[in-house]
Amino acid sequence: MTMLDRMRRHKNWLKWSLAIVVVAFVALYIPSFLRNSGTEAGPNGVVATVDGRDITVNRFRRAYVAQMNMYRNAYGGNVDENLLKQLGVDQRIVQQLIEEESALAEAGRQGISASNAEVRARILSLPAFQENGQFIGQARYEQILDNQNPPIRASEFEEEVRRSIIVEKLQGALTDWITVSDTDVDAEFTRRNEKVKLSVVSFFADKFKDGVTLTDAEIASHFESNKEKYRIPEKRKIKYALVDTDAIRQRITVTDQDIKQHYDSNIAAYSTPEEMQASHILLKTTEGKDEAAVKQLAEETLAKVKGGADFAALAKKVSEDTGSAVKGGDLGFFPRGRMVKEFADAAWALKPGEISGLVKSEFGYHIIKAGEKKPATTSSMEAVRPQIEDTLKYERASKEAERISNELAGKLPKPSDLDTVAKPRGLIVAESGFFGRGEPIAGLGDAREAVDRAFELKDGEVSEALRTPSGLAFITVTAKQDSRVPALDEVKARVRDDLQKKKAMDLARQKASGVVAQLKAGDFAAAAKAAGLEAKPTDFVARNSTIPDIGMSPAVDAAAFSLPQGGVSDPITTDNGAVIVKVLEKKGPTPDEVKNGRETVKNELLNQQRQRFFTSYMTKARERMTIRSNPQVLAQVVG
Repeated sequence: MTMLDRMRRHKNWLKWSLAIVVVAFVALYIPSFLRNSGTEAGPNGVVATVDGRDITVNRFRRAYVAQMNMYRNAYGGNVDENLLKQLGVDQRIVQQLIEEESALAEAGRQGISASNAEVRARILSLPAFQENGQFIGQARYEQILDNQNPPIRASEFEEEVRRSIIVEKLQGALTDWITVSDTDVDAEFTRRNEKVKLSVVSFFADKFKDGVTLTDAEIASHFESNKEKYRIPEKRKIKYALVDTDAIRQRITVTDQDIKQHYDSNIAAYSTPEEMQASHILLKTTEGKDEAAVKQLAEETLAKVKGGADFAALAKKVSEDTGSAVKGGDLGFFPRGRMVKEFADAAWALKPGEISGLVKSEFGYHIIKAGEKKPATTSSMEAVRPQIEDTLKYERASKEAERISNELAGKLPKPSDLDTVAKPRGLIVAESGFFGRGEPIAGLGDAREAVDRAFELKDGEVSEALRTPSGLAFITVTAKQDSRVPALDEVKARVRDDLQKKKAMDLARQKASGVVAQLKAGDFAAAAKAAGLEAKPTDFVARNSTIPDIGMSPAVDAAAFSLPQGGVSDPITTDNGAVIVKVLEKKGPTPDEVKNGRETVKNELLNQQRQRFFTSYMTKARERMTIRSNPQVLAQVVG
């Protein structure tokens, strides 16, 4: 699986938070294509407006940097800028900024603001501006901001902090009334953590396919009953002039000096900070607990550890950090500055294998066991030379492609200009086949922007330069096909396959229905064997787990977790046939596990409910706002 595939797969997880914009100044890397000095795409250029409130290029750049660093942190290395373009990250960032700006507009309508004192208090609390728990001073604060690339003025940063506080206040004003009961929390924790061990009898549809015979009349009847399923969507055919970035890239030469200059300027991108591994046992002092009692329990636990007790076993038993407790207290590797100060100071002072005394933090009492320490490393220039060379070639090819497309912009008012103006200048001019919405374009690939534009263009109109995987393209529509229901002969093979699969599924379910009484009546495994079937046991599985021969199946989950121990299900339809399951054993969380996990689940449920309400409220609020985007400026910024 490529990095792009993995990033697409985890796109929702990686979706950036608005709050990250506030701390974007800590970024160590600015993509080269964001360093644009053009007039329209300069710092004060406008990429979108919300009720007259501008979202500037400068804000977009800082948000883009934050997103870039999140991807880099998630994938442990450098991310090719082209991947972000293919993922449509720039468009998602603009949408997030629009959502933030609309929240600020709504806050203004409700009279919500943030005072200078609140802004200052927030800045003073940021770890980046603290040393030994104290503010580093105005001069060093401004120096840190000035050293960012690009530099950010203190007034700009403070405005970002103000905006963040205002959005938080709006969210609080709208959602603080929402609560969740302990009963609901405990039920959700139990639901997430209960497990079942099953015996599964599978009836695979594929095994019944050979027994399915179909007549032409049956195929025709199935088609008549499901015509809309086979409807062919509207399609377009285009002619395009392509500024081929890859071809330009092949002609570019990168010198040793170029590589060294890039390496020296971006050394942080090729460096990994010093890290250490540690485990801990946490006894919390939150939720109105008796701190003296908690400390006494922590001291007793520390005595056991110092006396030779197994640290991991104790962590699993008594630690109230639910995330690490299940792993024996293991926190994994972390760099300096990642943990709260008290914890970090104690952990980094330990040698591998050493155990701390009691460490008090805002969360409670920690007992820390230090593990391996990894020194800071920097990849040599030679090791990353191919990567740098590829990056520089891509940057320069993109810049040249943009220069060519800007030169041609406005000189292609009519379709014939693609041949008379674009082609003589070295652009590839070709015609595609028909394509539908969401389909690739022959010659241009998965060019979503071009596909969308093709369904917007009027007859005889030529588009602006559009990004495609191959470069920048100017397009014009040459033919249209309306949506239609095809004749049976056009889709007969597909109809036959669908009907064969349906009948095989029906046979699988019929077979399951024919033996379910036997499976329920006696020994499940023996009854299955007598029917020529196999009952396969599983390990303990939780909801949403992958079960052998089944995969993930909400229907199987619903049946398995609703049955009592020893219960046998009715036939359950799955993606590949049918199954009958017997619950061999059920296991729920212990009362202590429920108690220890209550706070985490409660916070999750509360945040989910509040976020859902806030999102719904703001969706309605945006309907009464005037929102406009400026794709031309954005295109100049990202190239």
